[in-house]
Amino acid sequence: MRAAVATGIALLAAGALATGCSTGDEPSRPVTTTSAPEPGVTPPPSATSEPGPSYSTWELGVHVLPRTADGFGEILPTPRALRVRSYPTTDLLPPPADGAFASSIGPVAPAIRERMGETWSPACPVALDDLAYVTVSFRGFDGEAHTGELVVAATEAEGVVSVFRALFAADYPIEEMRLPTTADLEAPPTGDGNNTAALVCRAARGQTTWSAHAYGLAIDVNPFLNPYVKGDLVLPERASAYVDRTRTQPGIIHADDLVVREFARIGWSWGGAWSSLKDYQHFTATGR
Repeated sequence: MRAAVATGIALLAAGALATGCSTGDEPSRPVTTTSAPEPGVTPPPSATSEPGPSYSTWELGVHVLPRTADGFGEILPTPRALRVRSYPTTDLLPPPADGAFASSIGPVAPAIRERMGETWSPACPVALDDLAYVTVSFRGFDGEAHTGELVVAATEAEGVVSVFRALFAADYPIEEMRLPTTADLEAPPTGDGNNTAALVCRAARGQTTWSAHAYGLAIDVNPFLNPYVKGDLVLPERASAYVDRTRTQPGIIHADDLVVREFARIGWSWGGAWSSLKDYQHFTATGR
């Protein structure tokens, strides 16, 4: 139990995910400009160039935060370039060939298990045979169709697919959706991750009991835009601007939004409705 809890703390400190919340370091993403008049500001296109999407210029996963006594990164103001966050999605899996929604549900094959690394171990409260590897199409903030992957409880896989089918049909934007790995567990905290993810074998925040993520019974959606907030603690640590829930930009979750209604349809609840704390990214089949 202590080993599993320690692993969970390491993952959270890395800005990681699923987890009751978020996934830590993300790979650097390409931007559409090669220079900027000041840090964090995208310059306008030249008069002779074709205007393209305007993307955030903050380099992800490289600005390491000092650690606090609880193992998280220091809570810092949201960088200017992330106050309206927008990045193109890097394809780790082939996107849907025809741009239409596609999905798959299968066992956690050895190659998938190897990629998961220390995010699952035999000490976890769920066996691999009780988990499913799921792929679903999602719409990125770049407007393109991409393929995401999740590991969830096998009993919930079909319902989860149906949720993401509805989100895709509505062009609901998701920045990325990839499996957390050992690299996420070991990465220093940068507080700028935004990975939508499910299974990570860890304890619930501030507790010694297992998180719903440890059973594959929780998913965090766009965690940077929908942070975990308890008192002065904000996770991811650079997401403080998004504590303001009057924001209405795409990807920010509000009560009765489509994403909330869709998860409710399959019997899952939303951490943004909790009273003792707010976990705006968190959807769970267990209520915790």
